[in-house]
Amino acid sequence: MKNSISSPQIAAAAIAGYENLTAWADLLDRINVFPVADGDTGMNLRVSLAPLRECGTNLEAAIAQLALTGRGNSGNIAVAFFREFLHPMENGFAGAAQKGREQAWKAIGNPSHGTMLEVFDVLCLLFLEEREAALDYVTVRDHMQKAVLSTEKQLSELSDAGVVDAGALGMFCFFDGFFGELTGQKAAICPVTELFANTLCINASFRPPDSEEYCVEARLATDGDQGELLGTIANLGNSVVVVPGDSCVKVHIHTRSPEQLRDKLSLLGNVRDWSDEAMGSMIGEGTRKSFVQNRVRIMSDAAGSIPLELARIYGIILLDSYILTHDLAKPESLFSPEQLYILMKNGTRVTTAQASTHERHLHYQAGLHQYEKVLYLCTGSAFTGNFSIAVDWQKENDSDTQFAVIDTGAASGRLGVIALLTARHAETGASAEDVKEYAEKLTRQAEEYVFIHELKHLVAGGRVSKAKGFFGDLLHMKPVISPGFEGVRKIAVVRTREGQLDFACARIEHHADASLFVLLQYTDNKDWLREVVEPQIRRHVPEAEILLVPLSLTSGVHMGPGAWSIAFAACAEAA
Repeated sequence: MKNSISSPQIAAAAIAGYENLTAWADLLDRINVFPVADGDTGMNLRVSLAPLRECGTNLEAAIAQLALTGRGNSGNIAVAFFREFLHPMENGFAGAAQKGREQAWKAIGNPSHGTMLEVFDVLCLLFLEEREAALDYVTVRDHMQKAVLSTEKQLSELSDAGVVDAGALGMFCFFDGFFGELTGQKAAICPVTELFANTLCINASFRPPDSEEYCVEARLATDGDQGELLGTIANLGNSVVVVPGDSCVKVHIHTRSPEQLRDKLSLLGNVRDWSDEAMGSMIGEGTRKSFVQNRVRIMSDAAGSIPLELARIYGIILLDSYILTHDLAKPESLFSPEQLYILMKNGTRVTTAQASTHERHLHYQAGLHQYEKVLYLCTGSAFTGNFSIAVDWQKENDSDTQFAVIDTGAASGRLGVIALLTARHAETGASAEDVKEYAEKLTRQAEEYVFIHELKHLVAGGRVSKAKGFFGDLLHMKPVISPGFEGVRKIAVVRTREGQLDFACARIEHHADASLFVLLQYTDNKDWLREVVEPQIRRHVPEAEILLVPLSLTSGVHMGPGAWSIAFAACAEAA
């Protein structure tokens, strides 16, 4: 390892680490059983460490941002470590790792071996026992692998489930990318699925206890000694993590009574950014689904209006874009729709960004390491470069033709319909060729109509001119658009919300005799779609299967609050 490491080198390594972590996040969620089997370790690490994706611009700002983004048990512990570890310039990685380890151990109300702490401990020992400059990537990787494998035997929950700790594996994935970039040693090596082969699938007999607790995330502003708070807060619930910050402490805690907890925390300081979410085991019928009969696994873009919950049920690998605000950057599938539209209504500038080419490549590779064949149904090439990136990678890296790519010509709900129905078809055990043909038929048949409420958001995104936007809003024009192979087409213009609904009903009633699959997509108008739109649509197609889902947030950023969409396909015709 280099004796002198610059801030840009650390930033590049942190980005590589984060991108490698995202590629394996679904796997981390699948094996998450400790401290609660709620299937969110990968999600929490992605959200918590998301500022590192932007650290190439300003490393110090990204590290400071970590104090705001910690989520979940694993995410908050990781934040405590990385806020120290990513400052190695003064005392090298030995000193930075030791400081990070101390902060991670201190942050936990009831720390336990057999978790990501094992990986932090091993790193510190390596830096102490070996000359830092002499350490190489293979040595670090080998020791981290052993640390992760040891977790299965250290915690009874992991032993019963037959898996390694998800948080520890997440840190392995991060450091695998981090040190590979930092040392420049990126030769072909065994993937995660081979290194941990027999510890990545939960035993069929494993039954986690039911949880009646809530997961609470909050920030607490206090004039007291932040270091002393942990001892006090540790007695208020379970899985307590307290991470000190510049002006607030970040608190993560599991409790059966959020209201009582908030009252008690209020006695210690000013409670900010409060959230509480009921927890339940994610190891139910949907997540236990093995999809063993599938000969091909479906991959698609989160821009297809496919919520993460649906993707899990259907076994779809989602590739995220990112939603960016002035103080927040999150993967699209993990950004709250409610939060997005509140920000937009308040005038906050919100933009989108594609994942890097490198991150996308890592997702393709991780998919092939886990599944026999992968069919990537990507957003239409008229909207993004995803198709060309995937095709170029496939030509260079997939001599066994495990990876197939289809340009769907679709976005938002139309892409969602294609991906969801194709995933269903794959569950029948159909051949890869048959599944691909089925998907291609759907790209020609599926329809979508997006109803815009205000043109100003399309103007802000450069979709229409400022003059058109001004006069359109002035005249209360509400365009109806449809995404397709040639891009977005304007289909019609209506003046009222009722006119939008009439248009949708007129379009769908042409398919009244078909077996339809319908996605109704909302922005900030879920209640209206559920109470008014869905019943009207059902009157015209009473036999249809209708799902109510959020409009793709990538689309939502450009379409704005008040927009909604209907996408559908006739299942029988596609089959």
